[in-house]
Amino acid sequence: MSSQPSSFADKLNAVASDSEALLARLLDGTPLSGETARPERLIAAMRHAVLGGGKRLRPFLVVESAALFDAPREGALLTGAALELLHCYSLVHDDLPAMDNDDLRRGRPTVHKAYDEATAILAGDALLTLAFDILARDEVHNDAGVRIALVRDLARASGLGGMAGGQMLDLSAEGRFAAKRMLSENEIVTLQAMKTGALLRFACRAGAILGQANAVHLAAMEQYGAAIGEAFQIADDLLDVEGDAATLGKAAGKDAGAGKATLVAALGVAGARAKLESLIERAEAALAPFGAKADTLRAAARFIAERRN
Repeated sequence: MSSQPSSFADKLNAVASDSEALLARLLDGTPLSGETARPERLIAAMRHAVLGGGKRLRPFLVVESAALFDAPREGALLTGAALELLHCYSLVHDDLPAMDNDDLRRGRPTVHKAYDEATAILAGDALLTLAFDILARDEVHNDAGVRIALVRDLARASGLGGMAGGQMLDLSAEGRFAAKRMLSENEIVTLQAMKTGALLRFACRAGAILGQANAVHLAAMEQYGAAIGEAFQIADDLLDVEGDAATLGKAAGKDAGAGKATLVAALGVAGARAKLESLIERAEAALAPFGAKADTLRAAARFIAERRN
């Protein structure tokens, strides 16, 4: 495990490096207790989906949020790894022809292009279930109540009232199931808070849960997570409008081409940028109870707003 550096960029890179090594270990071919075998093709597809790319922002938020409450780094990294596995499952399934139909992810062929659709579906299924396997492990936290809280929170963030529900709203907004209609700003915010924001909120809440924070501090982390979750999606939508495939590592301009409901479409680029700035201010205000100890998370909020890929 790397030593803990001081600058934001170094901290982000250190968590990414530690997470990459941990994810590689979690996705090896050795069966665990209770497993009969790990099919070689399935493990290879899972590793293709997870390893070798990404800033690991979600694990970083878990680790830094946990640090606010002096929770052990090992448990935070494992929690972050579980979250990253679940996030990668969602990308594998989102890329499928029945969903967003993407050929490129992180500059490489998507899993269904590198393998096939059936393997991609099963890889996503296996990543999703492995995430909860990890959260249930004793190494995450010695208090079973904490582990149960993490499992419950991630299930809600990723399921019916979270990411999966948000994806359904997104598909509905595209006109998949009925006549397409324009969504209001509030409807777009709700959709994005579920589809994208819920996992980012979980990342911030998870650190507080690991640190057994009080209700006031848990609420502060919830507010911070909600603000950066909304900011992340606006920044992503701006990149879709202004970026290019070489920089993004995926197709650019697809949201506009598909007529997706975004705040950039609703507010225009200038309006979306103004909204983005107000969200970063809200995120920074939520961290006030933690003083200078939260400076890295303040920098993370600014990083999300200003990212270029």
